[in-house]
Amino acid sequence: MMRENNRDMHESGEMYLESILQLTKEHGTVRSVDLAAFMGFSKPSVSRAVGLLKDKGYIIVDNGNLILTEEGRKLAERIYERHHVLTDFLVSIGVDETVADEDACRIEHVISEDSFLAIKEFIANR
Repeated sequence: MMRENNRDMHESGEMYLESILQLTKEHGTVRSVDLAAFMGFSKPSVSRAVGLLKDKGYIIVDNGNLILTEEGRKLAERIYERHHVLTDFLVSIGVDETVADEDACRIEHVISEDSFLAIKEFIANR
C-alpha cells in the first residue's frame, strides 16, 4: 500500500476541512457519514481523516458531530475563499464553470499567497 506524501495529506486535510465548513454552513451540523456522502469517500477513509484532523487540533467530535476548532475554521475559510476567487477568475477568462470549479479545487492548495492576492486584487478591480 502506497502512503500519502505530506503534500497529498495536506491537500486532503484541507479538502476535508473545506467540506466540513460547507456542510456546516448548509446544514448546521456535520457527521462523518454526511462528510463521506458529500465527498464520495468511504466511511473508513473519512474516519481515518477525521482522526488525523482531530489529532492536529482542527476539529473536535461532539456526540458524533464534527465541529471545526478556531484554527480549523480559519484554515477552512481560507481554502473556501481561495476556491471561490479562483473559480470566479477562471470563469472570467472564459473557462467553463464546471472545469473552473474542478481546476480551482486543485490550484487552491498549491498557489502562493502572493499569486492568490494578485488574482484576488485583479478580480476586485475589473
